[in-house]
Amino acid sequence: MVITLIYIALSYWATGRTIYADKILIGDGNAIFGRRLAMGFLFGWALIPWAIIKMFF
Repeated sequence: MVITLIYIALSYWATGRTIYADKILIGDGNAIFGRRLAMGFLFGWALIPWAIIKMFF
């Protein structure tokens, strides 16, 4: 359970650092949150390493 929560938090962060970096998001706050959460949950396995590498370069 704890590992799942850590994965969700890291994937949400990684989604913001990679897919939605330098973008202006327009819409309902709940919809934006849900979209980022879903994208992070589905593609977190690829986005987390990408965000960490991007953070160093």
